[in-house]
Amino acid sequence: MATVEEIIGRTDPNDIDAILAITNTDVDEVEHVVADNSDAIFTWNYHKGERPKLEKLYEKAKTSQWNAETDLDWSIDVDPLQISTEIYERDKDIPQPVDLTGTGAEKWEKDEWINFGMESSAWALSQFLHGEQGALLATAKIVETVPFYDAKLYASTQVMDEARHVEVFAKYLDTKLENSYPVNAHLRLLLDDIINDSRWDMTYLGMQIMVEGLALAAFGFMHQMTTEPLLKKLLRYVMSDEARHVAFGVLSLQEVYDGFTAAEIRERQEFAFEAALRMRDRFLQQEVWERQGVDTRIIAPRLFASPDNQEFQHLLFTKIVPNCKKLGLLDAADGWLRQKFGEINVIQYEDWVDTSEEYDAFAITDELQSA
Repeated sequence: MATVEEIIGRTDPNDIDAILAITNTDVDEVEHVVADNSDAIFTWNYHKGERPKLEKLYEKAKTSQWNAETDLDWSIDVDPLQISTEIYERDKDIPQPVDLTGTGAEKWEKDEWINFGMESSAWALSQFLHGEQGALLATAKIVETVPFYDAKLYASTQVMDEARHVEVFAKYLDTKLENSYPVNAHLRLLLDDIINDSRWDMTYLGMQIMVEGLALAAFGFMHQMTTEPLLKKLLRYVMSDEARHVAFGVLSLQEVYDGFTAAEIRERQEFAFEAALRMRDRFLQQEVWERQGVDTRIIAPRLFASPDNQEFQHLLFTKIVPNCKKLGLLDAADGWLRQKFGEINVIQYEDWVDTSEEYDAFAITDELQSA
């Protein structure tokens, strides 16, 4: 069994200095190579429907495809400056939740805060884009490596979904925001681990449960907050796909983990905890603060400790924790993952509905298509 330091590279999950030490050292990188150590598995068993819940998900996916070019109105004019200005005017009288003394940001005027808002949006959507490419590669890997025929069929539909997600986020950043950010170092490390691992169920756990689970919550948060109509509809369409993707992971892994040894389950618990921290840590937005000339070593600990930021980070786990519970990872063996999720204050979501039970609620409706 690994120690916390061996899993995440530090003894304290909340060590800000260690978190900030993980940086993207090649921001101009265009191509990133990761070794894929998996075997491609053929199956000669073509009996469709041996896993009825996966078959249902596959049929749902076939009828839920949407076209990024024709189902979204790209003629909508998006003015990032106007949007950020409106947000600033709305929130300018709300007290700052973080002490900015000594950071440089305490001297910011209206223009600096409006620019920060635009940069934050570009950063968030850029990380969504990079995560979706990671999902594209991971799902293509699942098609190769999963031994179940029904799972291969469904995973093939997700490859198309992820290609579409990469397409829409890239187009929105390029044509509407005209701004973007490189991949966050914490996110890239996690994506590297997911692709590099030779075990097919680890690809599922890392991408379908952890990355896609957090993305579903993050998309929902942004969808709720934004008033920009193109982005709002884009996110809603993506969420309809993501809910199926997370459900796919839950339904596929449930039967597999039932037969695992305690040692094998512990490895999955440790990986889930590492993935949770990597995704949490990336939301400090250190790249945005640095671009704005703020010393992240000063502001990051204050951001991390602020009640508003902690509440936001905790809400990102509303999909992950119940899904881990559904898979039996919380309480398996000595309940190690329950303890760790308790230490980072997200265990309170364990009884929220798991995604395998709610993905139909995210389906695209006729009303949404006509909006």
